[in-house]
Amino acid sequence: MTQRITIDPITRLEGHGKIEIFLDDKGNVANSYFQIPELRGFERFCVGRPIEEMPLITNRICGVCPEAHNMAASKAGDMVYQVDPPRTAKLLRELLYSAFYCTDHTTHFYALGGPDFVMGPDAPVAERNILGVIHKVGLEIGGKVIQMRKYGHTVVEMIGGRKVHPCTSIPGGMTKGITEEQRKEIEEMGRWAIDFAQFSLKIFNDIVLGNKAYVDLILGDVYTHRTYYMGMVDANNKINFYDGNVRVVDPNGKEFVKYAPKEYAEHIAEHVEPWTYLKFPYLKKVGWKGFVDGIDSGVYMATPLSRLNASDGMATPRAQEEYERFYATLGGKPVHQRLATHWARLVELLYAAERWVELVTDPEITSADIHTKPTQIPTEGIGIVEAPRGTLTHHYWTDERGLVTKVNLIVGTTNNYAPIQMSTHKAATSLIKDGVVNEGLLNMVEMAFRAYDPCFGCATHSLPGQMPLEITIRDVDGNPVRVLSQFC
Repeated sequence: MTQRITIDPITRLEGHGKIEIFLDDKGNVANSYFQIPELRGFERFCVGRPIEEMPLITNRICGVCPEAHNMAASKAGDMVYQVDPPRTAKLLRELLYSAFYCTDHTTHFYALGGPDFVMGPDAPVAERNILGVIHKVGLEIGGKVIQMRKYGHTVVEMIGGRKVHPCTSIPGGMTKGITEEQRKEIEEMGRWAIDFAQFSLKIFNDIVLGNKAYVDLILGDVYTHRTYYMGMVDANNKINFYDGNVRVVDPNGKEFVKYAPKEYAEHIAEHVEPWTYLKFPYLKKVGWKGFVDGIDSGVYMATPLSRLNASDGMATPRAQEEYERFYATLGGKPVHQRLATHWARLVELLYAAERWVELVTDPEITSADIHTKPTQIPTEGIGIVEAPRGTLTHHYWTDERGLVTKVNLIVGTTNNYAPIQMSTHKAATSLIKDGVVNEGLLNMVEMAFRAYDPCFGCATHSLPGQMPLEITIRDVDGNPVRVLSQFC
């Protein structure tokens, strides 16, 4: 009889989702689905609101990455009013954003993705978490993680007005600047962040790259896919999180397209499946060919690994050294092994910290010229930034009064929904054989999506969920055969 394995909710991510795995009569995987069972609604209830409220409203989509939505909405508002913010306003926005990146990437590496490597994929569930990590690596390292998050949130509050849900970025620039005293404090924290990023890379080198079993797991076929890769780049094709054009390379690393934010609709379309509420973006010029790899498939990925693959390097010196070591170690560009995303995320952590210091030491960062007053009649605007989880697009249409008439949001995780489905399916198919199912194997299935650091709070725009987690195996009639485990 066919068995059904349900992992609901999936663990160590932002938001909520579930995995349904169906086994055939031999106990092998017949099919699997990475499902988002909630309806997203943010695009609807933003309609009718003034465009200047969008940076405040949309940053409530997520409590983990509100800064990303705040920035994308602010840049879209700039375009709606056809206004160019002063240079200092752009510096302040990117400075806030760099500090946010350091905080966010730290959270994922140490609390969400890291436990699988530090503790081991099949470690007891009671230990496979941030507390287990701190117990193993020591309280001093745990203190550094907390300090990094504190510094990041402090900078966000200084520039953005609040530690969470910043409120000072508006169409045309910023509502407040920073003083010289604040600048010095932010610089000191940024230099500490550089040391922390280098320290984190050393931990990865010692614990992960120093363990042959982990290296084999990363380089093995279970977590490998050949897709297109997307990321924002500057004029030199170096990674930039705040501004630039979106570059896409094919599975061979060749540039496929590079487009300005206002051109995104010419290149990105969204596919719908009946078994989930979340859409599947794909490259319009290639077309939707299903959940398949290769150059003929329109599936693309937008993650830290994607940004490294899509760029020609990092724009800061220490991060560039790590970028070069990354590709030298893994055999050159592009890298298709999804678990390598954890390493790419730490390279970005170092870049964000270095960029933080570059920005805060710019002579114009304390200038009072922080806002250009909009004078044009509002129309339509698109803002794109690189959220930690991928390319984030906000598109607003307004009437002549600046009231929003239509909204389209493609968030970082939504870009990756098709690759996540492919990765979890491949992991389940590769790992579950002859009806042998245990907690360790199912956690390794979950590791396939954790590499993407998905935020389904952003992607679904709802707040569901239930605890404790329960994995139930059912027969074809829906009757429970056995409960595999129950834990938080």
